[in-house]
Amino acid sequence: MQKHNFQDHLSGITPIINSKKEIHLKNARHPFIDQNKVVPISIDLGNTFSVLLITGPNTGGKTVTLKTVGLLICMACSGLNIPADENSSIFVFDSIFADIGDDQSIHDSLSTFSSHMTHIVEITNNATENSLVLLDELGSGTDPLEGSKLAISILDFLKSLDLLCIATTHYQELKQYALITNGFKNASVEFDISTLSPTYRLLIGIPGKSNAFEISKKLGLNKNIINKAKTLMTSNQIDIENLLKTIYDNKALVEEEKLQITQKLEDIDNLRKSLEIKNQELQNQEKELINNAKQKAKQILLDAKEDANQIIRQMNNKSNSKELENLRTELNNKIKNIKLEEDTSVNTYYEILKPEEIVPNTKVFVTTLNKNGIVISHISKSGEVQVQVENLKMNVSINCLAKPLLNKNINNSFAKNQSFSSISKAKNIKTEINVIGLNSEEAIFVVDKFLDDCILAKLNNVRIVHGKGTGKLRDSIHCFLKSHPHVKSYRIGTFGEGEMGVTVVELK
Repeated sequence: MQKHNFQDHLSGITPIINSKKEIHLKNARHPFIDQNKVVPISIDLGNTFSVLLITGPNTGGKTVTLKTVGLLICMACSGLNIPADENSSIFVFDSIFADIGDDQSIHDSLSTFSSHMTHIVEITNNATENSLVLLDELGSGTDPLEGSKLAISILDFLKSLDLLCIATTHYQELKQYALITNGFKNASVEFDISTLSPTYRLLIGIPGKSNAFEISKKLGLNKNIINKAKTLMTSNQIDIENLLKTIYDNKALVEEEKLQITQKLEDIDNLRKSLEIKNQELQNQEKELINNAKQKAKQILLDAKEDANQIIRQMNNKSNSKELENLRTELNNKIKNIKLEEDTSVNTYYEILKPEEIVPNTKVFVTTLNKNGIVISHISKSGEVQVQVENLKMNVSINCLAKPLLNKNINNSFAKNQSFSSISKAKNIKTEINVIGLNSEEAIFVVDKFLDDCILAKLNNVRIVHGKGTGKLRDSIHCFLKSHPHVKSYRIGTFGEGEMGVTVVELK
């Protein structure tokens, strides 16, 4: 014979055992109801209140709630898993007292009221502070006025024992008492008037309505009878019923809004996580681009260093100024022929000028520098024009000239790099150069390079030390300075012990 384990039919969890005398059941389910159909309930008892009063219409699920709590506590205390969600917690009670159902008996001369009171007498005589008491339809079976007053007194006594209690009732007075008394809490089971059926949802904090008038009306009771019954109710009773309905409706609205807010918060959190991931990806891409750019720049510097070393070696082997001048011309041609790698982010913004459009005083955009400038000469035979960019005049190929751009369209990163380059040069360039010992051709070559560096470093005044001697070297330098595009003015200065061996140059 095949054996079946009761625990196999339940999606049970091992509850947490607490020592605070509290019950926290999350989505608890009655173990003998089909787990695919049962409506879960959640109860918190013992923290801010010790007596929970459940109200609502008959067949609404009040008794099922009592039985669910009682059964799950017994199962947990017996070492069984319980059908509830994780983090549910219970206290190990010394006794669980329950008055559920109707034990009236003609043979024993017990009425409904008497049978209930027999159990309650036993409970009040034996319950301790560590007991759990479950009372169904407290105070029923007798005069409603006396029954409600007796029920209040019984609950007050049980509360004074500092135990935990859950009770169900129909009495209006008990609902009101729970509203205004510390340690008590109202609850109700939801009932759908439109279908005359319970939803079995437990609502903590909201007292329930018996809905006798609405149920009778749906079932077809004469309207005159219902209206007459309503007139027999006092205004206070009507006000309380309306208040309870308003509270119930507001509770349902708040619950719905809470669900919507929770969903929106989850959406916001998911969006935040998505943005963080994208931001991290962008940062990684940025680092990769910077690293690649550094590698390319390093390679360019290595190539330039090799070229410079080669030129220095050739200069050391040259014996006359003509050969040095040819070497200088060759170097300038190499610089002019260097083609910068196209920046596709800029190509989309400028339009190359036609040769006939390039005339003096024309505003242009120099693509190799990513800066605007002004043409100050006609096109030479080599296809170049002189362009002034800020304080710098230079020869530029007409193929590198485009229509001028607005500042906002110019690549800022290039401008920043140019600025950084100038700052770097300003930190390293000296404001004075000494050409004593060089012949005129050698000195002019060195001075020309020195002035270019000073312009890039944005220096205003520099000194050229050439000594006094015969004055030939000084005159050659002055002749060169007179036609130099970067030189604003120059004058003889003092050097050493007052000798006139230095020229002070003011740059444009």
